[in-house]
Amino acid sequence: MAIRRSPHRRGLIGLAAAAALVPLALAGCSPSSSPGADGDADASISMAVTDPGILIPGRQTVAFDYASVVWAPLTFIRDDGTLEYVQAESVESDDQQTWTITLRDGWTFHDGTPVTAQDYVDTWNWVAYGPNTAENSGQLVGIEGFDEVNPADGGEPETEEMSGLEVVDDLTFRVTLKQPDGQFPLQLSQGQTATFPMPASAFDDVDAYNRHPVGNGPFAMSDDYVEAETITVAAYDDYAGDEPTVEQIDFVPYVDMNTAYTDVQAGNLDIVFVPPSRLAQAEADFGDRFVAFDAPGISFLGLSLWEDRFEDVRVRQAISMAIDRETINEQLYAGTYTPASAWTPIVEVGTPEGICGEFCEYDPDAAAELLEEAGGFEGSLDIVFPGGGGLDELYNAIANNLRQNLGIDATATPTADWAEFAERRMAGDISGAFFSRWGALYPSQQATMREVYLSSGGCDNCVPWYSDDVSEALAEADQQPSTDGSAYVAVQEILQDAFPVPPLFSESYPYVTTERIAEMPAASGSPVLREIVVAE
Repeated sequence: MAIRRSPHRRGLIGLAAAAALVPLALAGCSPSSSPGADGDADASISMAVTDPGILIPGRQTVAFDYASVVWAPLTFIRDDGTLEYVQAESVESDDQQTWTITLRDGWTFHDGTPVTAQDYVDTWNWVAYGPNTAENSGQLVGIEGFDEVNPADGGEPETEEMSGLEVVDDLTFRVTLKQPDGQFPLQLSQGQTATFPMPASAFDDVDAYNRHPVGNGPFAMSDDYVEAETITVAAYDDYAGDEPTVEQIDFVPYVDMNTAYTDVQAGNLDIVFVPPSRLAQAEADFGDRFVAFDAPGISFLGLSLWEDRFEDVRVRQAISMAIDRETINEQLYAGTYTPASAWTPIVEVGTPEGICGEFCEYDPDAAAELLEEAGGFEGSLDIVFPGGGGLDELYNAIANNLRQNLGIDATATPTADWAEFAERRMAGDISGAFFSRWGALYPSQQATMREVYLSSGGCDNCVPWYSDDVSEALAEADQQPSTDGSAYVAVQEILQDAFPVPPLFSESYPYVTTERIAEMPAASGSPVLREIVVAE
């Protein structure tokens, strides 16, 4: 089977940093200011981050938390799947292909200029335009005319503006998609930062704008961005949305999140994403200040399906049944993950938990019997994964399961780094099994299915299996107006029958906090920083 490379990136969540689910920091320092005193509801809070380098929302790859407060999205998806309108007053369509977006009146950028429909159209065109090399351009790939401004072959664009965007009036613009898509309102939510607007002044000097972005969100930059220094944002007095619960946020860059972890223990920092090396001890160290939020990430045991020895579905099912997900979850992830029981993460609305049934449950005796029925397994099994990302224990545990339960000569083999793994995976230079995961940018089953189960998808390390039946069923589901996810069950059923590879875990994102953080709401696995409540 040919291995393909997607021409347009949907974002970098499927890459090395997310493989270990750790923010890979580039620089380290201490907070520029200490947290405010307990009882001060207007105190600042501080959070460990990777030094972002790029802050522009259409280009950022590791500045999501920062972007989530400096900009306001058109829509917002709560953890229960509820869709809220933020900058948008409404997002409507009669045919699921042509959508009319009406903005709320009275909203301004931090420079005081009004947020208009023209700002959105200009921003989306800038992000989509190939020569601008915006990392998140693929988030707009569904709009009519995208291919003309961003040719897949990297050639010269025919135009600078997508034909599918039209300004109707100051507060209204129309978006025409390539095909009907009932999930479009979800694609305008907080994870799709390419949809965030930039003011007209941004295009005069984009480099200058990156040093001091002007957004439309609840917090504004206090000073220019300086590499490796704390980024401070303060509540924007004229924000037209719901008032934030804190006055200031310090985003503090760290080289090593283990250092950030100890800084939270010492009370010098408020929030950190827990590094894998600290997961086992986090609950003991922090008690109920250790939390794990269900996230739109899912992992698989990738299999080289281009090899004949994986052709029999019973072989793939037996391998899946031989993996003790529950024990791995408890020993390696402190119980924060959920053993996969469907083909999309549980946080994605409408995911039919349990559809995988017995084939995702640990049953070594049944697994061995099924493998024997299939004629056994030919040769040894090399499980290849990117080295240096904290994944060694996971794949060693899986290899042990397969050796002990199926008699397969399985070995976990790390590459030198992510670059070597990606090169080998894309070249098809892997025989056996390999690291495979995807983290979606919005919590819809569509967001995982499009990237993982279509040949045109953006997950280059995912399931190398594509079916016309899946493509047709997914296209039909996309056309349904409902956002409750029920239309995608038919796709899940096709995947279950084919069982291309073993699903492993529906992921969670773990954090620890100081006692100053009384409440930390989350959505799609990430803290909603503007709604944090500081202890009194």
